[in-house]
Amino acid sequence: MDTKNLVALYESSSKHSNYQVLPSSLANLIPQENLTINSRYENERLAFLKENLDLSGKRILDVGGNTGFFSFESLEAGAKEVVYFEGNAAHSNFVRSAANLLDANVEVFNEYLDFETPLAVPPFDIVLLFNVIHHLGDDFGDKDANLEAAKLKMVDCVNYFRKHTQYLVLQMGYCWKGDRTKLLFESGTKREMLDFLEDALVSNWIIEKIGVAEVSDGKTAYHPLDETNIERSDSMGEFRNRPILILKSKEFSLRP
Repeated sequence: MDTKNLVALYESSSKHSNYQVLPSSLANLIPQENLTINSRYENERLAFLKENLDLSGKRILDVGGNTGFFSFESLEAGAKEVVYFEGNAAHSNFVRSAANLLDANVEVFNEYLDFETPLAVPPFDIVLLFNVIHHLGDDFGDKDANLEAAKLKMVDCVNYFRKHTQYLVLQMGYCWKGDRTKLLFESGTKREMLDFLEDALVSNWIIEKIGVAEVSDGKTAYHPLDETNIERSDSMGEFRNRPILILKSKEFSLRP
């Protein structure tokens, strides 16, 4: 496939289109001057990921992988294989075509993971679950669930992986289904979100690291949670107020 077709697939219209920057392996192959890219601080999140987890030789599952930034960058960091799930057909075709172009070891599943059907391809060393679970009832799951039931189901989505991976990297939004009128946490604070997740996940997961975005000299970077950065910073916008949690499975860690 030529790069013109890749560009067309990348820009194919959906609510999650243009959501990620291009991975470094494609940035020099695809002309970017005419691309519309709305970055969600991918490189900054990747830096936190690589600082805290060794990706070398690892088998990685990228859930809701969009246009594959974290899939391809994981391979660049030495991962041996990536399994990618994405329900958007254009995004999946983009990643499949890019993987063929790069001869990259990415297995593509064009489907939304339902977090109920047994995984066909476990186990994994690391699962990437970036900004997926708050879309429960929209992109996947029970569309008739109320808010409190949906929050419990989101926890179930995380626990679904407890037997299938050693580590899980979690980030979630504050607004259910991306609707700003449907707050998952009453005041929309990091403290509320983290209290909820810590209480809900303690039986199955150890929270190894929590990364929080900070801005210094106009640059964003993720730093360890502390008493200062736990406070919400409205000037950074909703997305950068979403913490990143690195979880270690208690159950998987006990496997022989």
